[in-house]
Amino acid sequence: MRLLALLATCLLLASGAATAETRRAHGIAMHGDLKYGPDFRHFDYADPAAPKGGEVRFHAVGTFDSFNSWILGGVPAGVAAATIDTLMVSSADEPFSKYCLICESVELPEDRSWIVFNLRPEARFHDGSPITAEDVVWTFETIRTKGHPFFRSYYGGVKSAEALDPRRVRFAFSDATNRELPLIVGELPVFSKTWWATRDFSRPSLEPQLGSGPQRIDGFEAGRFVTLRRVPEYWGRDLPVRRGHNNFDVARYDWYRDPTVALEAFKAGEYDIRQENQALAWATRYDGPGLERGLYRKEEIAEERTNGMQGFVMNLRREQFRDARVREALAYAFDFEWSNRQLFFGAYTRTRSFFDNSELSARGLPDAGELALLEPLRAQLPPRVFTEEYRPPVSDGSGNLRENLRIATRLLREAGWQVKDGVLVDGRGRPFRFDILLSQGGLFERIALPYIENLKRLGIQAQTRLADTAQYQRRLEEFDFEMTVTVFGASDSPGNEQRNYWSAAKADVVGGGNLAGIRSEAIDRLVEGVITAPDRQALVTRTRALDRVLQWSFLVVPHWHTRVDRVAYWDRFGRPAVTPRVGYLPSVWWVDAQKDGALREKRTQTR
Repeated sequence: MRLLALLATCLLLASGAATAETRRAHGIAMHGDLKYGPDFRHFDYADPAAPKGGEVRFHAVGTFDSFNSWILGGVPAGVAAATIDTLMVSSADEPFSKYCLICESVELPEDRSWIVFNLRPEARFHDGSPITAEDVVWTFETIRTKGHPFFRSYYGGVKSAEALDPRRVRFAFSDATNRELPLIVGELPVFSKTWWATRDFSRPSLEPQLGSGPQRIDGFEAGRFVTLRRVPEYWGRDLPVRRGHNNFDVARYDWYRDPTVALEAFKAGEYDIRQENQALAWATRYDGPGLERGLYRKEEIAEERTNGMQGFVMNLRREQFRDARVREALAYAFDFEWSNRQLFFGAYTRTRSFFDNSELSARGLPDAGELALLEPLRAQLPPRVFTEEYRPPVSDGSGNLRENLRIATRLLREAGWQVKDGVLVDGRGRPFRFDILLSQGGLFERIALPYIENLKRLGIQAQTRLADTAQYQRRLEEFDFEMTVTVFGASDSPGNEQRNYWSAAKADVVGGGNLAGIRSEAIDRLVEGVITAPDRQALVTRTRALDRVLQWSFLVVPHWHTRVDRVAYWDRFGRPAVTPRVGYLPSVWWVDAQKDGALREKRTQTR
């Protein structure tokens, strides 16, 4: 008996130790504490009393031929993702925090080497079948093996996924230093294994899949429209993370081939809400009776997001872009100040960092923390990383770019190029020429044309090459371009996505995100440092070091950014008093019955 008592005591002590080392929680913050406690009722930026009902119409430009957004192939209608719930959801007013949705709690150790998701017993697919641990494991393995190549990298640190019982799933990680992995796994959508058993996940499809989310696909016509209908019996409608969200009974998305036609359709009342990304259109093209009579409104909604890098990206797989001096020279031919004044009505700020408008942005010279990371890599880095603050070329905005072009000419000459009979040629007499690949019907051709004229003054033969949506996507996936416009998105908490953007391992992966084709052991090491940052201060320092090296690598000709979301909408909506730091968030808007009635009355009077 004494032996049994001793054994029982040991077991209790062991159990107590495990409990002390393992934390059960309703959410996970990347660094620091969660904003919302375990008993929170709703997010601050969502109104739990928001009325449900009504119909809203949105728009998209381009086309679609698939509802499978998780594979390489086809042109997906991204709105279909709203029908699929995820294990956890993000908070829109924190840098990077996840709160339980399909799961009711998580368990993880201090070192985050594994995580267990405890699934809610009430979680259901739209056919009433329960969401099980087996569905979670099947989804993860399917996306990782048959999904878009991005996911193989994104989930690369996951060692195993195991169903412990019908409602518990355990993910183990091969790299315990990557503290982001539990949050990344928390983003996982969960598919029905039973539904997919008779279908091929790897192929594009226009069959709406069995979902579990607050909306389901109610109708569609390929390339033209998708209608989503709110699910009244949605299993998660009363959860804190869902209260005040998804308030429209019907959301219809109409696709337009041309952005100009899409704008005119908005002014004619063909759809309700429009986010405007073109400064010229915002300043000059919304005038009309509807605006004058207050039928629709223009509003600039402040946002506090970290701005990523938009710019003309050069494909280093092409010989003419491999010399950094050439890439630097090409930036001197882009006249942002003139473009901002003449084309954008002064609406933009020049982007200089891959993490602009945040504490993550590299400024000044490297501090002691950055130097500790950069010094061991000095032999592989541009010397100016250590001696200068990067700033993109500046002009006086007059259109006279003579001094900048003189600098560009010098850099090109140093790289072995010279002008003969007005044409820039290399040592073998081959002309410097390239195409700028753009999506047909996009907004960037008018930006590219003045840039091309400046390049012509350097002897460079450049032209735009327009492609339809499907061809454009395929050419980017296969890296079949010389220069294009892209956005390297940034978050307040960068992590695994940086591997997709910059790692040498992704440079030749079809569908990968390393569009520039950069291959650098130093950048690879800095990216891994960002991913494994143990706390917020380390993340800031490591991201600044990476940013500094990317800046001096001249991978893009930087464009611009703004700190507001421009939103035009027909005056029939209500929204919460609190705006989240991400800015415009239509999922928390609703149809205001009084405004809707007043708008209908006004429109009747004008007919």
